[in-house]
Amino acid sequence: MLEALVVSNIVLWILIVVLSLLVLALSRQLGILHERVAPAGALMPTSGPKVGELTEEIALTSIHNQSLAVGGAAANGLASFILFISPTCPVCKSLVPTAKSLVSSESHRMQLVFASDGEQLEQHQRYAKDLDIDDYSYVLSEALGRAFEVSKLPFAVLIDADGILRGKGLVNTREHMESLIESMDSGIVTVQEYIGSIHNEQESIEPSAMEHTS
Repeated sequence: MLEALVVSNIVLWILIVVLSLLVLALSRQLGILHERVAPAGALMPTSGPKVGELTEEIALTSIHNQSLAVGGAAANGLASFILFISPTCPVCKSLVPTAKSLVSSESHRMQLVFASDGEQLEQHQRYAKDLDIDDYSYVLSEALGRAFEVSKLPFAVLIDADGILRGKGLVNTREHMESLIESMDSGIVTVQEYIGSIHNEQESIEPSAMEHTS
């Protein structure tokens, strides 16, 4: 009886050690996968105007009754970063300070425009005051949302000073918004496209290296 108990304890300890080693091995593999998985950029919809196309100018009036234009060649020579938000969108509220910080910290000359539609004008004016964005252009325009086929929020659009659409997509983090600006700098529309270009370069290098060794 005692011998059976000792044997069973030994078997249990062996199982515990084996399971511990398996957990460590799985943890290591998860860490490797985390390093290899590329960061996702802004989720770009397939509908609406395409990146690289010339946008049409849309005349707008801000919630503070100021006239401005979005799209087309900018008279002020500034690119436009448009962030579509809503008073009923909790994620939007958290992204507004990030957008302000991002645009002000970039070396590019760009203006930040907030856009929305629906609700009452007074609600948006209170919303802008609460978020401390009274000094920024804030427009209510269904036409602007339809022009870029905005269906979900928060949504960002980047138009360069020449009126060319340089980036658009759903944004939930600072990294998503940065990916739009990066696409304007690099000419690569999405992070996935960037990764694809790296793979193509590696594939073109490998055959040439084999030719030298042969």
